[in-house]
Amino acid sequence: MKQNKPNTPTKAKNIPKIPRSVIIPGKILQSIAPSLATKYAIKLFTTPITYKTPEREQTMAKSAKKKMILIPELNKKIMVYTYGYSKRKVLLVHGWSGRGTQMYKIADKLLENGFMTISFDAPAHGESEGKSTMMTEFITASNYIEKKYGPFEYAIGHSLGGMTVLNNIKQGLTVKKAIIIGAGDIITDIFNVFVSKIELKQKIVPKMKGYFLKKFGEDVDNYSASLAAKEVKIPTLIIHDEEDREVPVSCAHNIRRNTEQGELLITKRLGHTRILKDDFVIDTILKFIKRNT
Repeated sequence: MKQNKPNTPTKAKNIPKIPRSVIIPGKILQSIAPSLATKYAIKLFTTPITYKTPEREQTMAKSAKKKMILIPELNKKIMVYTYGYSKRKVLLVHGWSGRGTQMYKIADKLLENGFMTISFDAPAHGESEGKSTMMTEFITASNYIEKKYGPFEYAIGHSLGGMTVLNNIKQGLTVKKAIIIGAGDIITDIFNVFVSKIELKQKIVPKMKGYFLKKFGEDVDNYSASLAAKEVKIPTLIIHDEEDREVPVSCAHNIRRNTEQGELLITKRLGHTRILKDDFVIDTILKFIKRNT
């Protein structure tokens, strides 16, 4: 379904360009030591950008019960936010370079309707430990959160968090419904876009994949959202903006085609993150959760 609302928000802001100070070293390494260029690209790919928590998220950050917990499988500590109190729990998973409070407006609306939310700063994000991470660590952290704080009735994930939720469900997370917002899809495609942004040659992509194949013992594309979606049998709301400049809207359509009970909401002019604060989107999420419950 298409979003239909009277008030059209302003266009999404341009995505910041990658500084030349980051791009130039990679280009130099590519010309003199390709293997080092691959390592450089992998380091950049696995290192999130740290942003200061904006003022709009401070209410949730200050009101939530915060606790640093150890994820044994990762040997890393992460910050967990328990927001509100209810037997009806919702898991929130933020995206790359995000924070556990990023979906504060969704969390507030859930609290108003009798739910509590559990969210966390993924490894190397927010107040959690680490300098680098990957989606596999997002998945491991989410699985541990479910065991420690669950069970959850619903799960909501944004961007990489959306991909994480689908993989969590594939691996056994039991929830009634899932909401996926601005999620990416095929990992190789994500590599291709990333390599283009840092202005390296595409031939470096197979080398990056080879590194992760050796590290994890499997093809990274096994974690692609549309592949995980084939194992998701519950009602799933897939939300994406048609002008998202970070993740193409085609990802949402592909995920929807691979879900058994998927529904699609395509918005306009909300971009990749403003979509998390849009009243129409949040109301749609709440209606989806409440339907037939």
